[in-house]
Formats: sequence, C-alpha cells, structure tokens
Amino acid sequence: MLIGIIRYYPLRDDIGFLQFKQEYLDILPWKIAFYTHVFTIIFALLAGFTQFSTTILAKHKRLHRIMGKIYVYDIFLNFPVAFVMGIYANGLLPTKMAFILLDCLWVWFTYRAVVEIKSGHVSRHKEFMIRSYALTLSAVSLRFWKIVILSFVQVDPLPLYMINAWLGFVPNLLFAEWLIRKRRRKLTFKANIVQD
Repeated sequence: MLIGIIRYYPLRDDIGFLQFKQEYLDILPWKIAFYTHVFTIIFALLAGFTQFSTTILAKHKRLHRIMGKIYVYDIFLNFPVAFVMGIYANGLLPTKMAFILLDCLWVWFTYRAVVEIKSGHVSRHKEFMIRSYALTLSAVSLRFWKIVILSFVQVDPLPLYMINAWLGFVPNLLFAEWLIRKRRRKLTFKANIVQD
C-alpha cells in the first residue's frame, strides 16, 4: 500500500489508477478528493491496526487513545472525499452504489464506536471498531480480490471493477460479523462458568 501511495508523489496524474481517470483530472473537487484520500488513508490503516493490540491497550492506554483519535479523525476526513470518489467511480451505477454504501457504513460504524466508548460501553465499542476496521481494510482487500480474479479468469475491466467494488468490502464485513458473534459466544460462555 505504501509503495502504491508514494508513487503518486509529487501529485503525478499519469500513473496507476489515474491512467483510467483522465476525464476527471480537470474536475477540481474530484482531484482534491483523490489526492486527499491517497495521502491520508495510510494513517487510518496503521492507526486502526494498533487498536487491536492487547499489549498496547493494557500497558499503553494513552497511546491507544492517541492512535484511536488519529484513526477516527482520518475516517471523518476521508468520508466526504471518498463520497466524491464514489460518485465518480468507474463501473456505472453498481460500482458507484458499492463505494457510496461502503463510505456511509464506514463513517457510521466509526461514529458509533466513538459514541459507545464515550458512554462507557467498551464491548460495543470494540464491536463497532471491528466493523469499522474491516471496512478500512477494503483498501487492501479490493486489490487482493482483483489479483485473485485475474489469476483464474480474464474479465473485461468494467465488469471486473463492478464485481471488485462489492468484493472489496462485503466479505470483510461478513467476516467481522462472524468474529463479533464468536467473541460474544466466548464472553457468554465465560460468564456462565463464573456464575456456576
């Protein structure tokens, strides 16, 4: 991811993803949205990763809070820019719908995680953070699924992008829900043992 981001510096518009977005380069809001997203999303990826470390949470609570704030602010910054990018996404309406839905769920789960921790509901906070980070990881899984699909079958770019837009986050979210339910069952099991 980092190598993919660095290659756009200093604001190159003739490489990578931008080769397929040449008709949008003169649309200033889209261009600002693209570069903002590219150069800031790495903070959410890295900061979010630290939030699941039990060592950091147990021994470095202040660092956990600082990284959590970086994560949340980065998501809130990226919400409007990702929305703009979703509107201009390749792949017609199915792709636009996928990216806009992803963006809305992303900011909603992140917002709910903040509300829950401020209300003292640690367990619910963790669940919403799992959902939020699963969607943050769509930046990685989107690229992964493209490689997987193209290694098995040759697909035209337009349908590939439509399929990939949904594969980039739906499996992540399903996996997050499975993890959350597994965690709940484990906590319920422990609570029952304590009561017995």
